[in-house]
Formats: sequence, structure tokens, C-alpha cells
Amino acid sequence: MQPISLYLLIILISLCYPDNSQANRLPTSLKGDYLGQTPPGLTPKVFAPAIVSTEGWEYGVVFAPNMKEMYFLREVMRDNAPFQEFVMFERTQNQWHEKIISRRIGTPTLSPDNNTMFFGRGYKTRTDTGWSEMKRLGADFEAIPIMRVTSSSHGTIAFDEASKGSNSILRFATKENGQYTTPKPFPKTINTGEWNAHPFIAPDESYVIWDGQRNSPVRNADLFISFKQPDGSWSYAIKMGKEINTPASEFAAQITPDGKYLFFNRSSDDGNLDTFWVDARVLDKLRPSNTSAHTRLK
Repeated sequence: MQPISLYLLIILISLCYPDNSQANRLPTSLKGDYLGQTPPGLTPKVFAPAIVSTEGWEYGVVFAPNMKEMYFLREVMRDNAPFQEFVMFERTQNQWHEKIISRRIGTPTLSPDNNTMFFGRGYKTRTDTGWSEMKRLGADFEAIPIMRVTSSSHGTIAFDEASKGSNSILRFATKENGQYTTPKPFPKTINTGEWNAHPFIAPDESYVIWDGQRNSPVRNADLFISFKQPDGSWSYAIKMGKEINTPASEFAAQITPDGKYLFFNRSSDDGNLDTFWVDARVLDKLRPSNTSAHTRLK
């Protein structure tokens, strides 16, 4: 009877402590930069197949400026229902390890100084033991249903809104004396078209990337970029090329902290959502060669 009792005890323990983390199923070769993945060229490719990009829903990959942390959102099935979780990969001794932080809380992004993590209208600051409790951007932001915030090295934030209609507005706010100023809309060179969302402001504030829809009868997000001109105005929106924008939807783009790669999401008709990456040099050919020829609207 003792062997049977011991066997039953082992079964009960395994049921009480199920392995619901992907960490034990990760390949042991996740070493080196970018989870050990082979870097892309000027043609986008799926990032970390079967590790990050799977047959399910994954969204919003961002790397910390120290390149030792990676965060994203993932949808899994829990109790026979979809459940979105906040996932972190951490690099220690050159090996990447996965950790489930919590259920989804907004869309996390990191400031260039690695000290602030944004979650829409809320944010946390880095402490000696991890992260602070949730703080708020300020009273001027509470009425705006913000989806994603990104920050420049100067503290300027760019953000969107979850609009009920297609006329969503992209805004920015500077930081003065430790507080964010009243939000202002970007000019019409950026806020034109429909479904504008997920702005990424460059660390040096030299450009903004976002997704939206222009002159298309079909709901289909494409990636656009606007460059800051010498007089401080923003160039007209430039639609990224066919190597980036496809008949599918491309959105939520971000340049990695080292400036090497452009990450973005691409959806398919079957509901799958994957992360793609491409060499950031794809932006070089989009830079205006004659700024005087562009429409300027402050």
C-alpha cells in the first residue's frame, strides 16, 4: 500500500502545482542579443517563431534600454476562456528566462532612461526592488482613453486614444518641473485620415511613427512616419513601403533602444497576431531629401 500511497501523493502534488509557464518549454539556446534570433535584413520577418510569435495572439514587444529585459502581452486559454497576460523575458548570464508578471495592465512601454514604464494613463517608476505602485500622468489626461504612450529622452510623451469612431487624435505633452504639461494634438500633417494610433516618438524627437488608415475603403492599418523639420514643424505623413505595409494590418511600431531594428505587429485574416522585425535602415530612404518641398503645419 505504501508505494501506491506515495504515487498518489506525487500525482496530487503535480495537480496542485501545474506548469502553466512556457519557461520549461523554451529552448535552452535562448542566449545572446534578441533572444539569440538571427537578425533580419531589409525585409521584415517574424520575431522568435514558436517562442514569442505563435499561432495565438501576441502584442507589443518592447526591449528595455539595457537590452536585458523584454516585455510583451500574450493571450492564452485559462479556465476555457481567453486570458491576456503580461510577460517578461529577462537576460541573466547571457541566458533568457521567461516570467509571467501579471494579467494584462494596459500596453507597457519603457522610457529611454529605463526608469519609467507606461501603462496608458498610468505609469510606474523603477525602484531598488523593482517597480513603484501605479502613478497617474495627471488630471489633464484622465478624460482621454489612452491606449499606448511612448517617451523621448527629453521627457516628451506621445499617445493616442481609444476612440469610438475613426477620428482618433494623436497628442503629445512635454515635461516641465517633473510634471506633464497640458496635452496638445499633433498637427494635421499627422492627424489626418482615420484610426490614427500607437505613436512612437524617437528618443531625440526627430520623427514620429504611428499607424492609421488613409484613402483606403477597407479597414487596414498601415505604418506612417513624419520627420521634424529644421523649423520645428512636422513633415507630411510618409507611408512606409510595400516591404512593411501589406494587405494585412501593421501597427504598434517601435524602434529598439539600440536603434538597430523596427518592431511592429501584423495581423492576419484568421485572427493570428505576430511580431515582426526589420533592419531600421528601412527608415533612411523615407527621410525627406528636400525639407522645403514638404508641407509644414505647426
